[in-house]
Amino acid sequence: MDSLSSSSFISTFSPASSLLLPRPSSSRRLLRINSAVVEERSPITNPSQNNDLPPSKPKKLYTRTNHTAVSSPAKPRQQTSLATALFTTMEEVINTFIDPPSRPSVDPKHVLSDNFAPVLDELPPTECEIIHGSLPPSLNGAYIRNGPNPQFLPRGPYHLFDGDGMLHAIRIRDGKATLCSRYVKTYKYNVEKQTGTPVIPNVFSGFNGVPASMARGALTAFRVLAGQFNPINGIGLANTSLAFFCNRLFALGESDLPYAVRLTESGDIVTIGRHDFDGKLAMSMTAHPKTDPETGETFAFRYGPVPPFLTFFRFDSTGKKRKDVPVFSMTSPSFLHDFAITRRHAIFSEIQIRMRMDSMLEGGSPVGADNGKTPRLGVIPRYAEDESEMKWFEVPGFNIIHAINAWDEDDGNTIVLIAPNIMSIEHTLERMELVHALVEKVKIDLVTGIVTRHPISARNLDFAVINPAFVGRQSRYVYAAIGDPMPKISGVVKLDVTRGDRDDCTVARRMYGPGCYGGEPFFVARDPGNPEAEEDDGYVVTYVHDEVAGESKFLVMDAKSPELEVVAAVRLPRRVPYGFHGLFVKESDLNKL
Repeated sequence: MDSLSSSSFISTFSPASSLLLPRPSSSRRLLRINSAVVEERSPITNPSQNNDLPPSKPKKLYTRTNHTAVSSPAKPRQQTSLATALFTTMEEVINTFIDPPSRPSVDPKHVLSDNFAPVLDELPPTECEIIHGSLPPSLNGAYIRNGPNPQFLPRGPYHLFDGDGMLHAIRIRDGKATLCSRYVKTYKYNVEKQTGTPVIPNVFSGFNGVPASMARGALTAFRVLAGQFNPINGIGLANTSLAFFCNRLFALGESDLPYAVRLTESGDIVTIGRHDFDGKLAMSMTAHPKTDPETGETFAFRYGPVPPFLTFFRFDSTGKKRKDVPVFSMTSPSFLHDFAITRRHAIFSEIQIRMRMDSMLEGGSPVGADNGKTPRLGVIPRYAEDESEMKWFEVPGFNIIHAINAWDEDDGNTIVLIAPNIMSIEHTLERMELVHALVEKVKIDLVTGIVTRHPISARNLDFAVINPAFVGRQSRYVYAAIGDPMPKISGVVKLDVTRGDRDDCTVARRMYGPGCYGGEPFFVARDPGNPEAEEDDGYVVTYVHDEVAGESKFLVMDAKSPELEVVAAVRLPRRVPYGFHGLFVKESDLNKL
């Protein structure tokens, strides 16, 4: 097998941070992945008191010779049943002879390189060190970011989207911060933790071609018959995002139901459990629900491989789920990750990524690009009782994974949509480093059916957010992550979408520095209860990792500053891997959980 040197993440002991300011030299070693070994030391309980301590002896977790996880001495060895041993052997045969990780997009040596590598255990609430500025009072609450962190180092194909969900929460109170990292305790996570090995196949990397699909399908059936797991209890992940609505905090992944979580007073993260809204929510839900800031209603959907390929629904302000609206006019299964709402409508995108059985016959993933398909935008009244008023508009070349915002104009006869358009859709799942996303402003004339579009920035931008108080309303500012290339993020820009159609709308920018990469930005209003506050009066927050120094920080930037000035930086007690979407939950909402 090839060595791991092409995917190495090397921790060094740099005396200076390339992000902000000179910092004291430190002997902390966080995680190391090279051609021979993956190592991780125990987290520091109080960084301010441990700078002079020698590094603890690392625990060997991944060797070149067998590329398998080795139990840490700190963890008791799991008792392996005969069935588990047999199924594990069958899995090894599939991974070695039938479906080895032959493509970079599913090769764990490539996918889990650098700071995409998982942290190997959870982190209880741990004090953080503020190394620059001070944390503003309006940040009292918690910033929580979700992302994939496989519980077991993969032995076979692994896609970035397949890891178990881990929440990284920085709890802020009275200018002090603590970090906690915990897995979302899904049914899948708990079953596999108890078994001591992966049990449920990965959605994005487990079905490459007919032989692999048949083999893993048969093995999965044997596991169910043997009682290793019950698919009725859920087989999906909660690794994508978070949402706060109905006075509950949910960890979300579109392959399963939401999982309710809460933060304790100390900043610890507790998984409450799978939530089906009194039995009204079946199967799954999008990881990107939209909550109307004025009405308190939340709108969502699910999609799948069998008709109806799209189902729209909503929750009222009390948390009661309303009836499903199946959309049969979506005639083929499309990868529908996100959508947008206005005061009157919901907007869906049918893009060129879909379920493709012909791809499986050629040995590829069942989810892939179809360049012969014409993308469409679908518009439906957001209080529709059925799909009779659904309107579809063909928009050639417009493929969106994420939507930023939308609003109504011309007395509801025109919809404006802001979203990043994926220019090379065929690379989205296989070669993400080749993806270029161009943020566009799209106008849909509901009367004439004419759709017009123009780009508002030439940069490679995605993972964009707005002030949450403007969801579904006309907004001016967008805060977007700069791909360098995606999925690595080298900075953040602020866009003013009210600028002229032929102008670049960038009005502010912050680059993180050489070797430093961040995640999705999130906007936090300085005074969220003030209706007179300016739209950009607040802060942009995110996690940033320095790949040279091997340490992670939490950054707070002034959203109104022309350079997105850093007003506070917090050194985190250990590395936070790159992930997906995050959320800030204010103190008053945390108290409702």
